[in-house]
Amino acid sequence: MAITGRNEALEGPIRLGMVGGGKDAFIGGVHRIAARIDGKFNLIAGALSSNAERAQESGRALGLAEDRIYSSYKEMAIREARLKNGIEAVAIVTPNHVHMDAAREFLKRGIHVICDKPLTHTLPDAKKLVKVAEASDALFVLTHNYTGYPMIRQARDMIASGKLGKIRLVQVEYAQDWLAEDADPDNKQAAWRTDPEKSGAGGSTGDIGTHAFNLANFVSGLEVEKLCADLQAFVPGRQVDDNAHVMLRYEGGARGMLWCSQVAVGNENGLRLRIYGEKGGLEWAQEDPNYLWYTPFGEPKTLLTRNGAGTGGAAARVSRIPAGHPEGYLEGFATIYSEAAEAIIAKRAGKDTPSDVVYPTVQDGLKGVQFIDACVRSSARDAAWVKFA
Repeated sequence: MAITGRNEALEGPIRLGMVGGGKDAFIGGVHRIAARIDGKFNLIAGALSSNAERAQESGRALGLAEDRIYSSYKEMAIREARLKNGIEAVAIVTPNHVHMDAAREFLKRGIHVICDKPLTHTLPDAKKLVKVAEASDALFVLTHNYTGYPMIRQARDMIASGKLGKIRLVQVEYAQDWLAEDADPDNKQAAWRTDPEKSGAGGSTGDIGTHAFNLANFVSGLEVEKLCADLQAFVPGRQVDDNAHVMLRYEGGARGMLWCSQVAVGNENGLRLRIYGEKGGLEWAQEDPNYLWYTPFGEPKTLLTRNGAGTGGAAARVSRIPAGHPEGYLEGFATIYSEAAEAIIAKRAGKDTPSDVVYPTVQDGLKGVQFIDACVRSSARDAAWVKFA
């Protein structure tokens, strides 16, 4: 049965709101670009800052109507849910500690949520949000944008089809250097990420470690059983980790290693994934994302290119331009928005989400917060093995 009420007989771009992402907020701009790339969303409302004056200034700069600029996300959720032309979906792009309460306000009113990662800043909140999302008729999409890259979809499809055989080894790393010194208090992005009240117990583990962890799981199809983690805060006085070495034991016997660091001088966004099975191996690097190295055992290494010879439909359906033209970070984000749009459009019509539509869910978000929690617990016990739960 099709949804009735304010969403009846809807056509055209999905009406989108945004929480956070106002003036000088990096990730808000990324989300807005991503939502526009495929023409499936139209931003019409926002609670863009917790500061009312900045919220108004940011909303006007984006061309939002005065009566669709809000000073709080709760006010926005209440009013938009009552409007006949109210938002259908909301993007939540705030610091981590706001995710839970903001998402709950929209989910309980039937408004779809597209939320930046990690899911929440504490494990108890993550578990609560899962219950709220599962009780809502609205969709919950988590923006682990790297899962949207075409060659990541290609790698995932190859593993699922058995090209590598049984998986033995997973190695993933995400190395940066932008927090190699004490955070400048005027740098809002650094300030909240190094404040455990806002970021949660994980620093590098929460900010980029969750990306690495999610990507390894997404591509390999494996589930972690246990891990041991050695976390460091190398910068004096820092209250959250800025470097982590994690050993992983997967269900079924595969083994993995994860390294994330924000103090690795000389690295910008060095997300790399290597997966090896009985019959072959794959290698991919985010900073050169249009290429995937595939090595069948005993044969020469083969370079697969986005939309090039030897790639399949899983990569092609999320690729926008011919081979040789680079696609990357913004397009990866756009793919998550586009997948979310396909699911929302199906909801409009009372249909199931198409089977080829893939996006990170609230359950993926819970696993990410469980990863952070397990790393902190393990490191506190001198890198002891702990169960992943």
